[in-house]
Amino acid sequence: QVQLVESGGGLVQAGGSLRLSCAGSGRTFSNYAMGWFRQAPEKEREFVTAISWSGASTYYSDSVKGRFTISRDNAKNTVYLQMNSLKPDDTAVYYCAASGRSSWRLGASYEYDYWGQGTQVTVSS
Repeated sequence: QVQLVESGGGLVQAGGSLRLSCAGSGRTFSNYAMGWFRQAPEKEREFVTAISWSGASTYYSDSVKGRFTISRDNAKNTVYLQMNSLKPDDTAVYYCAASGRSSWRLGASYEYDYWGQGTQVTVSS
């Protein structure tokens, strides 16, 4: 079992930045590929980005490529999402997730085994 807790969400103006954190506990955190998803009101959960267990490989959705950066610190059991140039369309609840699969290009919800409770990000225009 892996427990995940997100933090760092909040209210920011368009063009601003936020950094989300996801702290893991339980089984060996470095064994898992990690991902971030988001869900806006009345919309389906959407893939944002993923990172391999080592941190060497990353994968982004087209909607955030060039603006968001995922990283991880396995010594701290934490994965980060640096979000720059935020837009109102980025407003959503952001979830981190852990996958025990061998691949790191994991863009579908069903490919993840554990989820955090989510953190709200609101971008005002």
